[in-house]
Amino acid sequence: MTETAVSIPALLARNARDLGESPAYREKEFGIWQSWTWGEVSEEIEALALGLMDLGLARGELVVISGRNRPALYWAMVAVQSAGAVPVPIYQDAAVDEIAYQLEHCGAVMAIVGDQEQVDKLQEATSAEGSALRHMVYLDGRGLRKYDHEKLTSYADVQKAGRDARKRLGNELQSRTDALGYDDTCVMLYTSGTTGRPKGVVLSNRNIIETAKASVQFDNLTHREDTLAYLPMAWVGDFIFSIAQAYVAGFCVNCPESPDTMAVDLREIGPTYYFAPPRVFETQLTTVMIRMEDATRIKKALFDYFMAHAKRVGPDILDGREVGGWDRLKYRLGELMVYGPLKNTLGFSRIRVGYTAGEAIGPEIFEFYRGLGINLKQLYGQTEASVFITQQPDNEVRSDTVGVASPGVEIRIDENGEVFYRSPGVFVEYYKNPESTAETKDADGWVATGDAGFFEEGSGHLRIIDRAKDVGKLATGQMFAPKYVENKLKFFPNILEAVVFGAGRDQCVAFLNIDLNAVGNWAERNNIGYGSYQELSQHPKVLEMMRGHVAEVNASVAEDEMLSGCQVHRFVVLHKQLDADDGELTRTQKVRRKVIGEKFEDILDALYGGKGEIYTETEVTYEDGRKGKIKATLNIQDAEVFPVGGAMQEAAE
Repeated sequence: MTETAVSIPALLARNARDLGESPAYREKEFGIWQSWTWGEVSEEIEALALGLMDLGLARGELVVISGRNRPALYWAMVAVQSAGAVPVPIYQDAAVDEIAYQLEHCGAVMAIVGDQEQVDKLQEATSAEGSALRHMVYLDGRGLRKYDHEKLTSYADVQKAGRDARKRLGNELQSRTDALGYDDTCVMLYTSGTTGRPKGVVLSNRNIIETAKASVQFDNLTHREDTLAYLPMAWVGDFIFSIAQAYVAGFCVNCPESPDTMAVDLREIGPTYYFAPPRVFETQLTTVMIRMEDATRIKKALFDYFMAHAKRVGPDILDGREVGGWDRLKYRLGELMVYGPLKNTLGFSRIRVGYTAGEAIGPEIFEFYRGLGINLKQLYGQTEASVFITQQPDNEVRSDTVGVASPGVEIRIDENGEVFYRSPGVFVEYYKNPESTAETKDADGWVATGDAGFFEEGSGHLRIIDRAKDVGKLATGQMFAPKYVENKLKFFPNILEAVVFGAGRDQCVAFLNIDLNAVGNWAERNNIGYGSYQELSQHPKVLEMMRGHVAEVNASVAEDEMLSGCQVHRFVVLHKQLDADDGELTRTQKVRRKVIGEKFEDILDALYGGKGEIYTETEVTYEDGRKGKIKATLNIQDAEVFPVGGAMQEAAE
């Protein structure tokens, strides 16, 4: 029956009819899980849609949605669609100037937000004359009692007005919902803005539903799945997983109580279908390693022993390959003593299908989780593709590829190595930007990804090397692919972020960020005192530790003949964490390499100039929006470099 549904509201009506008593959403509030069935969700969405129409929402108008993951805000997106309008989710942690740009760009007439913070930011962003925003709806009214409510209404009051207006507006709502077509706009999502201003990506019902149907069938997802919605609602991945696939398959979306309780809520839900970007898996692994450092000697020895075994045979057992009887028995013992309890602690005991994407994940991190028996796979996607370009089929999972073309997707590699694709999920256009649309998507529907890659002979799997603009040559003529080295560096729990430079130079250098939790815990165990992140980052013993990590990575990189020139020769541990508020990362935590290179140009020059230290002043943005400066003297470190192919031999000697 999915084939007849040409919009998300149509899928909602189907689920309310066929899965009316099945759980659709859960939310933890005050420590208790609240649950709504598909039938109840349909009623909630209808009331909100009628209320928005009562406020004057017309067909084709745009509505901004902002806040943390809550069922009511997911319902808002579908209610807006039901009323014939277009939802535009934006990042809740976006700065005021970012919000102002997006509001002005899309011309949204209404906003549905989570709380006072979002109300304040939107009011500040629309303070200038000429804003199209005429009304705001808020979910949590704490702190808003004394605000001017002429253009401000609570979510509950809008729903109440909608229920009261059912007789008057019910037929009009039904008419608008029925009129939604497969090629009408489903949602507009802004890109992360890695290379400039975010672009508004217009996705149709066809784009979203066809992609969701294909991916649901690919992994045999059913209405019995449980997933945790905790990633930004403005990100295309969350829209696909928490709305598109949820409505196509009819499974339950669970919203944590807050970001601070996410780990506990994850354990309580025990999702069967799970997605996380590499940074989440890196953070979880760091937490595990920190805890094991504090464990007793016996527990630590057991952990190290069984994890070494899991790394060797775990992926083979997971993929159903031939493994000896003694190894299987030892793995079962490890499951009882280490793997099972660890998965339970992480909330991964019930995972049937897990994905990671958004950035390349370090192979060591990837193999750690698969060694535990978690069916973690990689996918490759973009906002412009409605996420899915490639996926890894079960039993064909590897850390160095992103899988095969997703169902319905065609892929070709251009002469310069750039990856192109076309599929039913390809976006309609960039909103109000025909020039960028034409540059990205040609007349035949082929889309340029901006990534460099190649197909492996035999397996047909796609390997992504790096962003095409980042892949280059060293002055020596050797290939430069910074992401390859950065991922290896970030495997170490002590390294939170790494940025490697070297294009057009004779050698590579790196900026590193320490992980304050991991390194702070290490410092406490080793009786090392410090008063700030900056002081800890420049401590001689921390720098010694970083030199060891970089040396290990260089030894590994030296074994890859094609990329051996990417070894890091010099590095510096930065005095501050890279931050989206400072423009150094996108809102999806992707590195803005060009911005970082320009902002820390003095440090980069010192690395290549042979200096031993550099005094620098850096502008930072505080949480309240104020600007300030951090001053520091950074110690520049030389790294151990290995001959090509001879690193292991030299290390052994």
